Amino acid sequence: MRQPAMFKIHIVNWMNRKAYQAHLERYFRIRHQIYIEERNWRQIERPIPFEIDAFDTEHTIYLIGIDDDGNIAGSSRLVPTTEPHLLSVVFPMLTEADPPKGPEIFEWTRFFVSPPLRISGKSSLAAGVVLCGLLEASLVLGVTQISVVCEAFWPNRLRKLGWSVQQLGPVLDHPDGCILALLINVSADALAATRAAYGLDEASVLANA
Repeated sequence: MRQPAMFKIHIVNWMNRKAYQAHLERYFRIRHQIYIEERNWRQIERPIPFEIDAFDTEHTIYLIGIDDDGNIAGSSRLVPTTEPHLLSVVFPMLTEADPPKGPEIFEWTRFFVSPPLRISGKSSLAAGVVLCGLLEASLVLGVTQISVVCEAFWPNRLRKLGWSVQQLGPVLDHPDGCILALLINVSADALAATRAAYGLDEASVLANA
């Protein structure tokens, strides 16, 4: 028997951000906890307990997992490639050609699952909900492709889920680990395969869907 999602993914943008003000504050605090305190990304450290960078702008879309008690369970961030983004500004060397750009191409960053919902040594159900939310929200928003700068283990992980993934260039030995750039095709087939991989039912993981 397939199981329902543990929480719902909320699409938060510049227009509705005031309704999510408290959640966004907690979201940036969790990002600080994960990326600064846990992963030790000192290059992005700031003298405040929030992790906010140059790509948190009025154009950014946050896909925030919120449970019935109002807790943040996980998240992803989408940045339009028609605006400055991580691959075009910081890591253009990860592409053999120009970084892919277009109104239907968004960059995926800041994927995380809140520490209490992680499972040591494997991908948790919560991760599956966040990944399904990324694909489902992208389909709703008209996003056809997603670029991402990620650790070198991600291509195999995503292909095993049934995602169509293209590596855009070389692997870079970075202080935070070996990284590379990918271009991912968004499709209903990838969403269905991801649901199946995590044993999720076919109900939408999006809030108010």
